[in-house]
Amino acid sequence: MSLLDRISPARLTGSAAIRAISNALRKPRIWRGPLRHVPRYIARRTPKGLYARSLIIIIAPMVLLQSVVAFVFMERHWQTVTQRLSTAVVQDIAAVIDVLDTYPQDPSFLNINRIARERLGLNVLVLPSEPLPAPAAKPFFNILDGILSEEIRRQINRPFWIDTVGESRIVEIRIQLPEHVLRVFAPRNSAYASNTHIFLLWMVGTSLVLLLIAILFLRNQIRPIQKLAQAAEGFGRGQPLPPDFRVRGASEVRRASLAFIQMRDRIERQIEQRTQMLNGVSHDLRTVLTRFRLQLALLEDGEDRRELEHDVDEMGRMLEGYLAFAKGEAGEDVGEFDLERVFAKFAAEAALKGCTIETDVVDDPLITVRPDGFLRLITNLVANAMRHGRHIRLTARRDGRWLTVTVEDDGPGIPASQREDVFKPFVRLDEARNIDAGGTGLGLAIARDIARSHGGDILLSESDLGGLKAMIRVPA
Repeated sequence: MSLLDRISPARLTGSAAIRAISNALRKPRIWRGPLRHVPRYIARRTPKGLYARSLIIIIAPMVLLQSVVAFVFMERHWQTVTQRLSTAVVQDIAAVIDVLDTYPQDPSFLNINRIARERLGLNVLVLPSEPLPAPAAKPFFNILDGILSEEIRRQINRPFWIDTVGESRIVEIRIQLPEHVLRVFAPRNSAYASNTHIFLLWMVGTSLVLLLIAILFLRNQIRPIQKLAQAAEGFGRGQPLPPDFRVRGASEVRRASLAFIQMRDRIERQIEQRTQMLNGVSHDLRTVLTRFRLQLALLEDGEDRRELEHDVDEMGRMLEGYLAFAKGEAGEDVGEFDLERVFAKFAAEAALKGCTIETDVVDDPLITVRPDGFLRLITNLVANAMRHGRHIRLTARRDGRWLTVTVEDDGPGIPASQREDVFKPFVRLDEARNIDAGGTGLGLAIARDIARSHGGDILLSESDLGGLKAMIRVPA
């Protein structure tokens, strides 16, 4: 059915017809054939690394080319040469049979044996008449058996038996004559192209040498790309440049490395400038707040003074929150972080607030992160859980190259439709969950910023305890 037939323009006019045509043109055609899963299966099984894929790009055409050469050229060459050699051997055997039929007066057949051995290169025996042996099993990959049998049927056309599997250098042929059995031993190389393996050895040997050269060359070309990827990943985690990182490789890789180094320098320079600016702003504002506190201390004690002190304290706390969010993790170096010690500290703090905490650390508790930033990340989530729940569960486990830390509570939780909004700065939930009671709504925003600066993220979901489950997932 055509596109116009499906749309039925007789029933659609104006803008409706235009929308129908547009939707029909945009609708993708999904292949529903029996092999629709093959591309996805191949994509899952193929290597993901650049080095492995580059090797496949080199090896696959070479193997395909050699296979075509071996099948087309070698198979035809092998079969043609074997055909001609087998034809010549069967012609010699037919000549011997003609001599036996034409000159039967030699009862010992000595002359026949001598002529066949000296002139034809065949060892011939004329035996008394006896039944031929049972047909032997035919080899699967031996073309000599089929070609030789076909030539005997075509030229001699008498009952025969051949053995091309026994002795590797000899082919035995038996021909049933009216009164005798002609037994012929022929050299295999006189009926079969036996030197083809030399060409195959040369072809495979040179291919292996070329592959070795290609592998060594590819390793030198891929290594700068791998170093660049490691440097970029380490920069995302706040780690310094590897000591062995330098601009090298092909011109495109060199340009990418130079662009990365320049980008890193610009980002670090901007972070340093922002940090210096925020330090200046923080110093100036703290000076003003200190002056306010001194002036308030000179006032008489009363309701107005207490309200003003409360406003000044709130302003100071808000200032600290804004500055902490703006500064992020600038300037902190990477170091070891002990999860068990931090979890024990949270358990002691929870006991003072009347909460209970379950802790579980699987595998090695020592991780490599920015210690102060990661401590603040976990502290924000645990403080949030202790503020809204009575029972808290902390778990940490390694899954391959990833570290997963979960913080669960039995509080009111957060609706699924709002779990992504709470990560936005200055967003507070007053009905379901006050994320930062009396604060600025920056707790989860700072936590996600720290997690992403480590190359990970934070995901929120429903906990088995009935409240909120916050899962931190960062590279271990």
